[in-house]
Amino acid sequence: MKAVIFDMDGVIIDSEPLHFELEVELLEELGGKITKEEHKSFVGTTDYHMWNTFKDKFNLKPSVEEMVEMKKKRFLENIDKVQLIDNFKEFMLALYDEGYPMALASSNNKKAVDAIVKKFSLDKYLKFFISGEEVNKGKPNPEIFLTVAEKMKVEPSYCLVIEDAKNGVKAAKGAGMKCIGLQSPNSGNQDLSEADLVVNNFKELDLNLIKNLFK
Repeated sequence: MKAVIFDMDGVIIDSEPLHFELEVELLEELGGKITKEEHKSFVGTTDYHMWNTFKDKFNLKPSVEEMVEMKKKRFLENIDKVQLIDNFKEFMLALYDEGYPMALASSNNKKAVDAIVKKFSLDKYLKFFISGEEVNKGKPNPEIFLTVAEKMKVEPSYCLVIEDAKNGVKAAKGAGMKCIGLQSPNSGNQDLSEADLVVNNFKELDLNLIKNLFK
């Protein structure tokens, strides 16, 4: 292992309940309605993909771009409600102390990524950040992870990805990377079976366990 790449929502921050609340609220204001189960399928995908699907399904009046901007604005207005995932910081610091380069690769938009990085001072420890707006194809396409590996100048096969969503795990494995699935209760019952290892909490991870994935 030569580098570690984290997803953001549901891995670094416990934000999925807030996303769900804001998206359902906005969708209902615009004339659509979905269940929590239906919403779960969009975890890990881009805002554009989700709102494009909703626009087609419910024949919504605003453009996809307008709806993405509305949701983006509401998320940033509520960012004070977002906290770090339990034991993420301790795990990140352990990697940092060992000298592993780390990156964040999120399907979320750049403004949200930048706001979270600033709120939790993540730029002290993570050197590379990429949002869903900076790639052409969102997860489960592997483009976002391959782009990060290229920026880090690390071969994909030496990268470890930590993901909480089925789409993210698919993207990581499609990129030829090792992947740990974090079973986050707030991300819905995601199928992480394609991951090399599935855990319920960062406390379950130690560096020897992770290094063994690369043997």
